[in-house]
Amino acid sequence: MTAPAYVPAHDLLAGRTAVITAAAGAGIGGATARRFLEEGARVLIGDAHARRLKETEQALAAEFGADRVASLPCDVTDEEQVQALFDRAEELHGGLDVIVNNAGLGGTADLVDMTDAQWSRILDVTLNGTFRCTRAALRSLKAAGRGGVVVNNASVIGWRAQTGQAHYAAAKAGVMALTRCAALEAAAFGVRVNAVAPSLAMHPHLVKVTSEELLTELTAREAFGRYAEPWEIANVIVFLACGYSSYMTGETVSVSSQHA
Repeated sequence: MTAPAYVPAHDLLAGRTAVITAAAGAGIGGATARRFLEEGARVLIGDAHARRLKETEQALAAEFGADRVASLPCDVTDEEQVQALFDRAEELHGGLDVIVNNAGLGGTADLVDMTDAQWSRILDVTLNGTFRCTRAALRSLKAAGRGGVVVNNASVIGWRAQTGQAHYAAAKAGVMALTRCAALEAAAFGVRVNAVAPSLAMHPHLVKVTSEELLTELTAREAFGRYAEPWEIANVIVFLACGYSSYMTGETVSVSSQHA
């Protein structure tokens, strides 16, 4: 089954300012930045890869206007860089309305072979990085007092088991738990916190480095018999960021048939 036609925009995020991490390149972060711009938002994108980030900023600015796109290198394992990203949002736009925590790191290792360094690296980027950015965002949003939205990128692997993925699964399950707890606290100052849980989202560069055998095996597990396009995940993120989900908080939305 082929992917459906690209969904046209409806100004669902007009006038909003969004910070999006890990947004350089062709994956979910980049697709989310583009989708947010199409929906009328201003975006500040961060990524640990400075060159790719600058290229992404220039491409998006050329299409949507330099006044609506900015970037700042940000490694989410570094608290100073995280805070600098939110300070930049304050400097440019007087704060933010939406934060999309997309940064994450995967890997494969059986527990009997996994090192402390492998475990810690995955947890520090995927879970601790989401914590650092969520904390910074909530501090900013609470001080501003005008509400806001946090959307975290989790994964269906946070629900189900898979060999070689103990560190990644633990990190993504942690993101889900962080989402629920943060949502209860943030509700007191009008901020919603939700998460998306994709399964198999691929882009052309990733397809090229994935064996045909593995891709066939992975897509066979999906209800539609294909992988998700990054923009299909971005569409759900838009929904969680806009007013259509105004009564949703603390939820993790599966963007896959493999949530159990």
